[in-house]
Amino acid sequence: MRILFTKLRHIGDNLLITPILVATRQKFPNAEIWVAVRRGTEGILAGCPEIDRLLTTARPEEGKRTWKDFGGDLGTFLTVLGTSFDYAFELGDNDRGRTLITASRARVRATHGGDLEKLSPAWRRSFTRIVETDRNLLHQVEMDYMTPCEVLGLSTEIPPLRFDSSAALPWKEAAALNGNFAVLHAATRWHCKSWPLDRWRETLARLLEFSPQVVISCGPSAVEREEAQTLCEGFGSRVITTGGNASWRELAWILERARYYVGGDTAAMHLAAAMQCPIVSLFGHSVPGQFGPWKCPHIMVAPAGRKRGEPGEVPGLPDNDRMLKISVEEVVSACREASGMRR
Repeated sequence: MRILFTKLRHIGDNLLITPILVATRQKFPNAEIWVAVRRGTEGILAGCPEIDRLLTTARPEEGKRTWKDFGGDLGTFLTVLGTSFDYAFELGDNDRGRTLITASRARVRATHGGDLEKLSPAWRRSFTRIVETDRNLLHQVEMDYMTPCEVLGLSTEIPPLRFDSSAALPWKEAAALNGNFAVLHAATRWHCKSWPLDRWRETLARLLEFSPQVVISCGPSAVEREEAQTLCEGFGSRVITTGGNASWRELAWILERARYYVGGDTAAMHLAAAMQCPIVSLFGHSVPGQFGPWKCPHIMVAPAGRKRGEPGEVPGLPDNDRMLKISVEEVVSACREASGMRR
């Protein structure tokens, strides 16, 4: 049996489908599992040994694709077209994923019906199974899991996120760690998820009252590296940064050893969940009940006046104003609590 899953979205979205892959392997131990994701996001799946073949497609931004990207996408399309699949699942709600599912010519080609009204009649005919179970008020992991669960008869007990410890690599700067540290990830490319740098710096100073050392993780962009370095200034060896040079496998190694993690709704947060690192997550724009840490110790800090971890949104607040409603005191208090969660 050969099964294809497509999720051509962002980095963190890749980790959110790993419970499907784990459950599929448990149900069909001899199945050949293929996964297609956006090129450049595949590294975070290095800790999912259930994947037998990983395919990539270029990012969709118009004006940024090169001829090399088109060539790579054609190669991926032809690979799928020339392979025999029994099942194929489109999980990303986009036409590029639907194109690959159609090319698979799988006996069963399935998607969910959440965005069915947006599909043209041609796309509707390209699927042999459309699961229309109501997905409102569910976590994104549950949304993704629903269709494969129903079609393949997977366990209704959804596994945690998957990043196997054996795939983690020791961080190149591990000698700088003192053995009792927290991880802070302030960076995000989404303005609506950002929290002011001065609040992060104030929070960091407060964390050092009960955390011997803090590692500032960040991505490789110049802006993120500069922000991380700014946070480190004045704290000496008690605050260090990955400098944007740690791979996902190295960050997994760091998170497996960290006392706790604090940051916004990012791929790093989901990786912390996969490593069962206690999490303090700041949620303003994102919906906590839909995108919060999955099946791990965590505390979600939402705008003032809401209970931690309460699903839903605060209406009427534009852009990142919801994030600005979160106070330093709330975050520090949650971190103090999280610091005692890991035994």
